[in-house]
Amino acid sequence: MAARALWKGAISFGLVHIPVEMYSAVQEHELDLTMLDRRDFSPVGYKRYNKNTGKEVTWDDIVKGYEYEDNEYVVLSDEDLKRANVEATQTIDIQAFVDAAEVPLTYYQQPYYLAPSRGGAKVYALLRETLRKAGKIGIATVVIRTKQHLCALVCVEDKIVLNTLRYAAEIRSAEELKLPPATMKAAGISDKELQMALSLVEGMSEAWKPEQYHDTYKDDVLALVKKKVKAGQTKTITTAEPAAKAARSSNVVDLVALLQDSLGKRPAKSSRAPTKTKATARRPAARSTSRARAGAA
Repeated sequence: MAARALWKGAISFGLVHIPVEMYSAVQEHELDLTMLDRRDFSPVGYKRYNKNTGKEVTWDDIVKGYEYEDNEYVVLSDEDLKRANVEATQTIDIQAFVDAAEVPLTYYQQPYYLAPSRGGAKVYALLRETLRKAGKIGIATVVIRTKQHLCALVCVEDKIVLNTLRYAAEIRSAEELKLPPATMKAAGISDKELQMALSLVEGMSEAWKPEQYHDTYKDDVLALVKKKVKAGQTKTITTAEPAAKAARSSNVVDLVALLQDSLGKRPAKSSRAPTKTKATARRPAARSTSRARAGAA
């Protein structure tokens, strides 16, 4: 199926105008779980209904409105929302160019691909190469549906990716978090511990291969579904077992011992056996990562 544009407009900076179309850059693969009534395991449905009459309302009869006083609304059509600021709804307006490293990862939200519209290929390529050579990202604003987003235009290979950003007011303060001191000495980290941790990281370092990772938890849940179907337990509700009392343990962690154990147990890159499937290749790596995290805790 051909990709469908979610938005059509233009990138604007200075006097430059680049006609573009926006496409989703991600697709979800979540488990599709249906809500059931536990009394007879029938699906639970949702209804759109008129709160005055209680009668169901079809999509064709639904319009949008803004409540300006209690129970008083101004009806706003899609055309009204567009006419409020035509330029804002049709333009990705670049406000500034900044170094990518200056924007913390906590600000990034949702990626979209931008592709040139008819007649925009050359100027699109010009902006892409300018971003690449300058090592900058464009900070812009764009209205998608009914919300104005802050966004970053990033050169990724041969594409310009628009990544919506959170506003500063949406980022929670971390002041209340109980974090370790910022220096090694104050945090109680020795040079030996740091060097061993660096060795562990070096030993586990490899080229970024995104295709080798996938949602193994989803696979495990689907395997459990298959097992319950085979056992005739499709209507069995599994309850949690009583939690066992955790044994008292000391808060003192021997990081050197944990790091040594992690270094000793990690498979050498040259001795890694060839894998038959991506799934089998991933599980040992996931366990090694878990041990590494435990050692660094």
